[in-house]
Amino acid sequence: MAEDQRQAGGRQAEASEEMGLEERLERLEAIVSALEADDLGLDRALELFEEGVRHVRAAEKALSRAELRVEELLGEGESAETRPLPDEPA
Repeated sequence: MAEDQRQAGGRQAEASEEMGLEERLERLEAIVSALEADDLGLDRALELFEEGVRHVRAAEKALSRAELRVEELLGEGESAETRPLPDEPA
């Protein structure tokens, strides 16, 4: 069973690269619920915590990018148009 959980965690980490903000927030809620349960072992709790930290960092990055785009739009006036950020693919 523990091996199955590890494999599932690995698949979730790979899938997390493709997650949107809403999906990340849902996953974070699930992680918090799991961490609040009393039946988790230390190793599994640490895995979930690490996954949660990755989701939080990715969500912060997505929110920062969205904020920059909004600021750009507001600063452009009537000719508002978004442009890719320097590290964003065109």
